[in-house]
Amino acid sequence: MQSHSLDVDIHIILNDICFSAAHVDDLFPFFLRHAKQIFPVLECKDDLRKISDLRIPPNWYPEARAIQRKIIFHSGPTNSGKTYHAIQKYLSAKSGVYCGPLKLLAHEIFEKSNAAGVPCDLVTGEERVTVEPDGKQATHVSCTVEMCSVTTPYEVAVIDEIQMIRDPARGWAWTRALLGLCAEEIHLCGESAAIDLVTELMYTTGEDVEVRNYKRLTPITVLDRALESLENLQPGDCIVCFSKNDIYSVSRQIEMQGLESAVIYGSLPPGTKLAQAKKFNDPSDPCKILVATDAIGMGLNLSIRRIIFYSLLKPTMNEKGEKEIEPITTSQALQIAGRAGRFSSQFKEGEVTTMYREDLSLLKEILNRPVEPIKSAGLHPTAEQIEMFAYHLPDTTLSNLIDIFVDFSQVDGQYFVCNMDDFKFSAELIQHIPLSLRVRYVFCTAPINKKQPFVCSSLLQFARQYSRNEPLTFAWLRRYIKWPLLSPKNIKDLMDLEAVHDVLDLYLWLSYRFMDMFPDAILIRDLQKELDGIIQDGVHNITKLIKISESRKLLNLENLSSGPQALLSEASKGQARRMRITKAAGSKTTEPASPGAGKITLASRLVQQGLLTPDMLRQLEKEWLTQQTEQGKERAESGTPLKGLRKKKKEPTSD
Repeated sequence: MQSHSLDVDIHIILNDICFSAAHVDDLFPFFLRHAKQIFPVLECKDDLRKISDLRIPPNWYPEARAIQRKIIFHSGPTNSGKTYHAIQKYLSAKSGVYCGPLKLLAHEIFEKSNAAGVPCDLVTGEERVTVEPDGKQATHVSCTVEMCSVTTPYEVAVIDEIQMIRDPARGWAWTRALLGLCAEEIHLCGESAAIDLVTELMYTTGEDVEVRNYKRLTPITVLDRALESLENLQPGDCIVCFSKNDIYSVSRQIEMQGLESAVIYGSLPPGTKLAQAKKFNDPSDPCKILVATDAIGMGLNLSIRRIIFYSLLKPTMNEKGEKEIEPITTSQALQIAGRAGRFSSQFKEGEVTTMYREDLSLLKEILNRPVEPIKSAGLHPTAEQIEMFAYHLPDTTLSNLIDIFVDFSQVDGQYFVCNMDDFKFSAELIQHIPLSLRVRYVFCTAPINKKQPFVCSSLLQFARQYSRNEPLTFAWLRRYIKWPLLSPKNIKDLMDLEAVHDVLDLYLWLSYRFMDMFPDAILIRDLQKELDGIIQDGVHNITKLIKISESRKLLNLENLSSGPQALLSEASKGQARRMRITKAAGSKTTEPASPGAGKITLASRLVQQGLLTPDMLRQLEKEWLTQQTEQGKERAESGTPLKGLRKKKKEPTSD
């Protein structure tokens, strides 16, 4: 009652309540007025609910609904020929579109199609290639799934890896292609786990699904013995790791065996991945071992005889965006294991095992589990829907608009709204930059790796330049990335070059959305090819870079030889639901240090750092003892006292 900031009308009501002349309920109209100021959503919630109604996605694609499409599902494991049969249909059609999950796969079909005499264009987020001399669109197009047109009519469409319709971040692109492509025949390739969901979705469009089942063309065997030591590696082996540090550690150990290895992981540029795959596949190349992440699961043709899982635990992000370490799923295990013994490779029979004996029973259990049916397909709000939200909530940030949209959205049980965390991250990053909503939306959909600080700061810089209406020219970008760049001298340099490659990808992606502001795509592409060559040289000498990084303490490979053990220890903390898995691999967890474990011997340190294996250590011990015995005999024969021999035996311990 002493407040001077209250409106007169509310002051009178409060006064009346104090003297029992009014009821507390009389305050409600004032509270409601206040609530609508703080939460403007309350003023228009019915309109927002209509805008965010995602319950009938098939109706979003009237062109597709206007024709009766034939849906053919090619179901089978890896290396079963399912994609081959779908592509043959695509090549024989008068017009067609191929929708793949990766740029590498889109490039592969683009090259295959043109080599077969079928003119085919290429469309990815960062690249457009037309093959007709007059610049006209070819009858066929190979694209990444996000880039497919849902208004162009085709005779045949192929949607590869249809099981990715369940992907938490990208699933919406497969849903859009499945429901929206205007093709007389749509050929789906993927796991049988997606059959039931696809059939249900097509029932809502009034279209039948024909299922064609395929069996694997070459046998694959799960071995009864683990590798246990890198000394047991053979030509055609591929060690699969789930972290870059494990890649570095294993590569270093393989080099110490006198062997050469190729390296493939997700953040490498496509050209570098292809170069490493070619090196490994070449029978005349001395490189016979491949060290890779699960990036080999799709998109690369590799001649692998045996897959060796270095670990069965993979870092993942849960629904809350928190990092968790989970055992790989049956679907992931089958996808990776299936890379061994390909029909088109020199190894007609494949083998699968683990690095550690304790993991082998768990691998067999994972592979023998039935793959769980996919229950729902991803959806994503469109720019138009977000614009309509913004019309009703003009003062709300884009990040908050997304949160409100997800809260208000209504979906059927067959669908889910995809994870928008990456979009929101970019929206918050550029929030303070003055941009129109449509332009801001496009910048936020740009694919960036938010773990790379330089890539994130580049998105910010690009948006800032755009807002000032200053074109991002070739000369400007050269200065920005400090071109020319030198060959990497250590692992940190290599990672920095990979980040620069991602920045050039970002420029190319934006150049196809804002051609006037990003005018030099052709020059940037040439620059990127040159950078790809520098990265290839770095990866070719990766073990040298690892050595230098260790010597300068830029790379910490401490305890990496126990890679899976360390992961398992972390994974099992407070995770009661994974007790069975911990038990299955329990003998690998690190044992408590004994009271006398404070002093770590040089030998132990070298083993922990991956510079020595236990087998190499035993061999060194034998050689040292043999040498000492021979020296003792020589001295005894020459009459020289065995002075210092006792002291020498103590030296390794003192070190």
